[in-house]
Amino acid sequence: MGKKKPERRRLAANPRYAALELLIKVDKQKAYSNLLVNDVIAGHHLSGKDAGLFTEIVYGTLSRQLTLDFYLEPFLQKAKKVDSWVRQLLRLSVYQMVYLDRVPDYSILHDAVEIAKQKGNVGIGKFVNGVLRSVQRQGVPSFDTIADNHERLSVELSLPVWLVAYFTELLGEETTRSMGLSLLVPSSASARVDTTRLTVSEALSQLEDEGIICQKSSLSPVGIIAEKGHLAGSRLFAAGALTIQDESSMLVAPAMQLEPHHQVLDACAAPGGKTTHIAAYLDAAQGGLVTALDIHEHKVALIEENARRLHVADRVRALRLDARHAAEQFADASFDRILVDAPCSGLGLLRRKPDLRYNKKPEDFMNLQRIQLEILDSVSTKVKLWGIITYSTCTMTREENDEVVSKFIETHPNFDVITVDAGAAAAGSLDGKLLKIYPHHYHSDGFFISCLRRKA
Repeated sequence: MGKKKPERRRLAANPRYAALELLIKVDKQKAYSNLLVNDVIAGHHLSGKDAGLFTEIVYGTLSRQLTLDFYLEPFLQKAKKVDSWVRQLLRLSVYQMVYLDRVPDYSILHDAVEIAKQKGNVGIGKFVNGVLRSVQRQGVPSFDTIADNHERLSVELSLPVWLVAYFTELLGEETTRSMGLSLLVPSSASARVDTTRLTVSEALSQLEDEGIICQKSSLSPVGIIAEKGHLAGSRLFAAGALTIQDESSMLVAPAMQLEPHHQVLDACAAPGGKTTHIAAYLDAAQGGLVTALDIHEHKVALIEENARRLHVADRVRALRLDARHAAEQFADASFDRILVDAPCSGLGLLRRKPDLRYNKKPEDFMNLQRIQLEILDSVSTKVKLWGIITYSTCTMTREENDEVVSKFIETHPNFDVITVDAGAAAAGSLDGKLLKIYPHHYHSDGFFISCLRRKA
């Protein structure tokens, strides 16, 4: 009693079934896919090859969900009701049929029907088989059948119509299309090399010895991009000589114009990627220290753990504190530099977190702006005269970026906006004095950086 049938056990180890289970959880619980992937791979005991297929199916299906629904619509018109899990199964199957050329249709259809029978019943298996056979025979509909520009672009890019309209107004239709298409291309793992311990070239050579093939980042002089292999499983990672970090976020610490003796406040620090990068510029012997804040105790512990692994714990002090209360905790003019890498809508992360696009609302931007301004106001008296507050986000909205900077300057005339030192590679993404990186610029996360200097 209690033992799984053999077919159930085989199903559990099937990457398509594992993908379905994750997609159901994301849909029902609004869980974030990127936080579940590794747990599901371990829980279903997927091999390396199967884990790769599973991951591709999950991110591909989520990234193209609106497109897949458009493809399926004509084949589901006669169905009275389609359960949500069956729709997810059809989505992931059509994704493979349309976008994964190396995967044969017979394998996709066989697994889909078996999953439908085991998870549902024989009737559902026949229904799934009928739909997928029809898609195979007739092909999917063309985007050209959609008359409205925003709706057509929404389906093509799998972005909600309101988000397409928002970015079209902000960037223009062609740039929105270029950005949206780039978000459908899978992200590459990137890492920051601790160049105080070895050069980027030395890191590439040592990684190659382990079978991990990387190239230098075109955006950050301390960044590398993985083409093959698992960076977090490398000896260099274990030794704390590199850490996983997106290329665009590697530009924050250099933009702060840090010096070895500086006292720095990282107001929204977890998990500590930028904190440890800041610390790499500091010298404990000269008094250099970065105070890193987070509102959650377990995230404070994570900052400390990362600081130890990267051998910068002597330059990092982590505290549990809501950055909006920094004014009550620290004396005025305590810091040479302050980083506010603010809580934001995260739209710059859509390539790595595709489900975000379906969970955001326009009003989120203004609600976040209020928090962002509260944090900036709280830390504004804590920076020394001629010190710099660097304000950054991993989003691309006007409300959370440009407007936050302009509203802060309006209410704090003792600050000036100064030009971000973006380095030669990212200089083309400067918009006046502000750095605005969009995902299609360098195939990185979207990112915003500004620098505010106190003058009085």
